[in-house]
Amino acid sequence: MSSLLERISCTDGYDPESLSVARARQIVLDLVEPVAGSERLFVRNALGRVLTEDVISTANVPGHDNSAMDGYAVRFADLDATGETALSLAGSAFAGRTFAGSLGPGQCVRIMTGGVIPQGADTVVIQEAARAEGERIVVPPKQRQGQHVRHAGEDLRAGAPAIHAGKLLRPAELGLLASLGVAEVSVKRRLRVAFFSTGDELCSLGTPLKEGEVYDSNRYTLYGMLTRLGCEAIDLGVVRDEPAALEAAFQRAATQADAILTSGGVSVGEADFIRGLMEKLGEVAFWKIAMRPGRPMAFGRIGEGREGAFLFGLPGNPVAVMVTFYQFVREALLKMMGVSPIEALPQFRVPCVTALKKRPGRSEFQRGMLFSDNGEWKVRATGSQGSGILSSMSEANCFIVIEPERGNVEPGDPVNVQFFDGLV
Repeated sequence: MSSLLERISCTDGYDPESLSVARARQIVLDLVEPVAGSERLFVRNALGRVLTEDVISTANVPGHDNSAMDGYAVRFADLDATGETALSLAGSAFAGRTFAGSLGPGQCVRIMTGGVIPQGADTVVIQEAARAEGERIVVPPKQRQGQHVRHAGEDLRAGAPAIHAGKLLRPAELGLLASLGVAEVSVKRRLRVAFFSTGDELCSLGTPLKEGEVYDSNRYTLYGMLTRLGCEAIDLGVVRDEPAALEAAFQRAATQADAILTSGGVSVGEADFIRGLMEKLGEVAFWKIAMRPGRPMAFGRIGEGREGAFLFGLPGNPVAVMVTFYQFVREALLKMMGVSPIEALPQFRVPCVTALKKRPGRSEFQRGMLFSDNGEWKVRATGSQGSGILSSMSEANCFIVIEPERGNVEPGDPVNVQFFDGLV
């Protein structure tokens, strides 16, 4: 397998000391590969897993023409286009209980939602539109032929793929599989991701803080993001700023996991060792991105080929950890999980009601609250935007994405937002 640098160094826009967000994201996606290995699971246990093979529909769904509404099954040819039509009631068709026989001229059948359309009928008149007069049903004019009829195979056709390989199974897919009678599916094995924090100042929960110490929050946000994504999260704790301890942690992580996430230790301080150890134990593809927050982020590999693990060296500041995870790590892990195609975070343009300070030359991801104002979507910033202010993420439901060439944003200016409610 060729080295990471051989695969990217000849491409346009490659500068390991200052990549654009788009270029860095593309490099990561180009380099990572889906993991090997699969297993068969009962459908109920497959939520959040990725299909390894197409699921073929063995039957039409629905299996027969049926009614989409409660009402009366009729022959459209019997209906008067300009006036009322009186039809004789021939029987009923309920879900699971069909009408025996065929519908004759001038007849109708009482039908419930899901009931099989009787032979000879082709249209359903909803019960609110019809009027009962003894054994006769009066239908008003201006009905449409075929209205309120769900046709056999309308959802799925027998012999056609119902769900393609690479699909991340959500609740809708579980129901779809069940509707086909599929009890087991083949899915990718769960992606294993090891993570740890670095820093002598970090203190574990439950331990009193000493002067100069802070509680380690990054491992908890990383655990939450990895678990929600469907990964097997392997917490290796806090590793001190000592080369030997960090090297041992890297080697341990590479033997246990497909990917490694670290927080802290990637800037240019004297005690920041991550980049140097990556070069010693593997490769570094890049280590700086023209963005805020999250500029010092390293990406590379520990070990070689399938025996190694891709490494994401995230910044130490709590907000920067979450920003870089959602801008780079999330899509890379989805690809490694076997998801195809990968859906990026939804992004759209809305007016910003607050002034935002921005220096041209880099992308910025400010935290915002998307809200509706008299039917129009708008966004506001969530206060102070410092990369260490985790409350700015807790109060937000979106990123305000400001392009690298753009400067300050004035109230009322349109901005791009990435909605992440439900992700974080």
